[in-house]
Amino acid sequence: MSRGRALSLWAPVVLNMALIFGLSSVAQPPELPGPGIEYFDKYVHVILYAGLSAWFIRARAGGWSRRITLGAALTAVIFSTAYGVTDELHQYFVPPRQSDALDVAADAIGATLAAGLLYAGIIRTRHGL
Repeated sequence: MSRGRALSLWAPVVLNMALIFGLSSVAQPPELPGPGIEYFDKYVHVILYAGLSAWFIRARAGGWSRRITLGAALTAVIFSTAYGVTDELHQYFVPPRQSDALDVAADAIGATLAAGLLYAGIIRTRHGL
């Protein structure tokens, strides 16, 4: 694989990770536009980590048009969830932020949803379902 091709595949993964890291580095994050929605921040975690998982799957597969394997989907879930754990550890050291196990659970749910939907989409296409 050429260097340019690798960069085009992996840059979105790194940029998504940098976005998450940057958001976690803010001591006083802005209020989220979800007043009245309980646990709205967990939905944000689901979206961010679904994106990370999807970009990771794309990079592992070699592009959106390539076959997505179960191994790539599972690896994306593990990688994304592990990054969520390290992000919560990072947040622990950003006063007055704190770590939250429910954030990691939301991260894992988002990563699993994206991986499952992408993998199932390929299965449906391949088998004509």
